[in-house]
Amino acid sequence: MNISIKLFAGFRQNRFKMEEREIPENSTIIDVLNQLGINEPELGVAMIDGRHVTTDHVLQTGVTISLFPKVGGG
Repeated sequence: MNISIKLFAGFRQNRFKMEEREIPENSTIIDVLNQLGINEPELGVAMIDGRHVTTDHVLQTGVTISLFPKVGGG
Protein backbone atom coordinates (compact mmCIF):
# COMPACT_ATOMS: atom_id res chain seq x y z
CA MET A 1 0.00 0.00 0.00
CA ASN A 2 1.12 3.54 -0.67
CA ILE A 3 1.56 6.17 2.06
CA SER A 4 3.17 9.61 2.36
CA ILE A 5 5.67 10.36 5.12
CA LYS A 6 6.57 13.86 6.34
CA LEU A 7 9.56 14.26 8.61
CA PHE A 8 10.20 17.26 10.82
CA ALA A 9 13.19 18.86 12.58
CA GLY A 10 16.09 16.49 13.29
CA PHE A 11 14.38 13.54 11.61
CA ARG A 12 15.14 15.21 8.27
CA GLN A 13 18.91 14.97 8.74
CA ASN A 14 20.27 12.56 6.12
CA ARG A 15 16.72 11.57 5.19
CA PHE A 16 14.02 13.60 3.44
CA LYS A 17 11.30 16.19 4.06
CA MET A 18 8.46 14.30 2.38
CA GLU A 19 8.37 10.98 0.56
CA GLU A 20 5.85 8.51 -0.79
CA ARG A 21 6.50 4.88 0.10
CA GLU A 22 5.11 1.47 -0.62
CA ILE A 23 4.74 -0.52 2.61
CA PRO A 24 3.23 -3.93 3.43
CA GLU A 25 -0.44 -4.24 4.43
CA ASN A 26 -1.12 -3.98 8.19
CA SER A 27 2.05 -1.96 8.83
CA THR A 28 2.15 0.25 11.92
CA ILE A 29 3.91 3.48 12.82
CA ILE A 30 6.59 1.34 14.52
CA ASP A 31 7.21 -0.49 11.24
CA VAL A 32 7.73 2.83 9.45
CA LEU A 33 10.07 4.07 12.19
CA ASN A 34 12.11 0.88 11.84
CA GLN A 35 12.34 1.32 8.06
CA LEU A 36 13.61 4.86 8.60
CA GLY A 37 16.14 3.91 11.28
CA ILE A 38 14.37 5.97 13.94
CA ASN A 39 14.26 4.55 17.46
CA GLU A 40 10.86 4.72 19.14
CA PRO A 41 12.18 6.68 22.18
CA GLU A 42 13.25 9.48 19.77
CA LEU A 43 9.65 9.97 18.59
CA GLY A 44 7.76 12.86 20.16
CA VAL A 45 4.54 12.90 18.11
CA ALA A 46 3.10 10.80 15.30
CA MET A 47 0.14 12.12 13.34
CA ILE A 48 -1.95 10.68 10.54
CA ASP A 49 -3.75 13.22 8.40
CA GLY A 50 -3.38 15.77 11.21
CA ARG A 51 -4.61 13.53 14.06
CA HIS A 52 -2.41 12.22 16.87
CA VAL A 53 -1.94 8.43 16.84
CA THR A 54 -0.04 5.86 18.88
CA THR A 55 2.88 3.88 17.50
CA ASP A 56 0.82 0.68 17.25
CA HIS A 57 -1.71 2.33 14.91
CA VAL A 58 -2.33 0.16 11.81
CA LEU A 59 -1.90 2.24 8.66
CA GLN A 60 -4.30 2.48 5.73
CA THR A 61 -3.39 3.15 2.12
CA GLY A 62 -3.26 6.80 1.07
CA VAL A 63 -2.63 8.31 4.52
CA THR A 64 -0.04 10.95 5.30
CA ILE A 65 2.11 10.30 8.36
CA SER A 66 3.85 13.22 10.10
CA LEU A 67 6.69 12.33 12.47
CA PHE A 68 8.11 14.82 15.00
CA PRO A 69 11.11 14.16 17.26
CA LYS A 70 11.07 14.89 20.97
CA VAL A 71 12.01 18.46 21.77
CA GLY A 72 14.74 19.07 24.31
CA GLY A 73 15.96 22.13 26.06
CA GLY A 74 14.94 24.22 28.93
